[in-house]
Amino acid sequence: MDMNGEERIEAPRDTVWEALNDPDVLRQSIPGCQSLEKTDDNAFAAKVKVKIGPVNATFNGNVTLQNINPPESYTIVGEGNGGIAGFAKGSADVTLTPDGDHTLLSYAVKAQVGGKLAQMGSRLIDSTSKKLAGQFFSNFNDVVTGKKEAAAS
Repeated sequence: MDMNGEERIEAPRDTVWEALNDPDVLRQSIPGCQSLEKTDDNAFAAKVKVKIGPVNATFNGNVTLQNINPPESYTIVGEGNGGIAGFAKGSADVTLTPDGDHTLLSYAVKAQVGGKLAQMGSRLIDSTSKKLAGQFFSNFNDVVTGKKEAAAS
């Protein structure tokens, strides 16, 4: 499964780049993220709980940053095991383009699932994946621009 998209963020590119490398910002942005810990300069361990159709799954996995070209782009690669639910793995090429005082964040995602999840049908998996990706980038935008903190207070 492949998907592409973009998010316009009301912050300079350097600010967005720093946020993309901040475990706390990423943890707040990932839908269902229960924990995200930095394990190396460019690696994280994550625990994420998601619901896909009738299946609730908690994925334990690893995320690494590759092809790092600050403050312009990187590739984020991850894989997780959801036990009986199956596995998920994928990558996203993320590019930041200055747009005046704002930043255009573009992404190209490639993902694959296996096990029980793969048996649910590609339409359900595709729509759920697109929804989760959209939530991540919307949450990320809110955290970076301070809208998430403002909404919480």
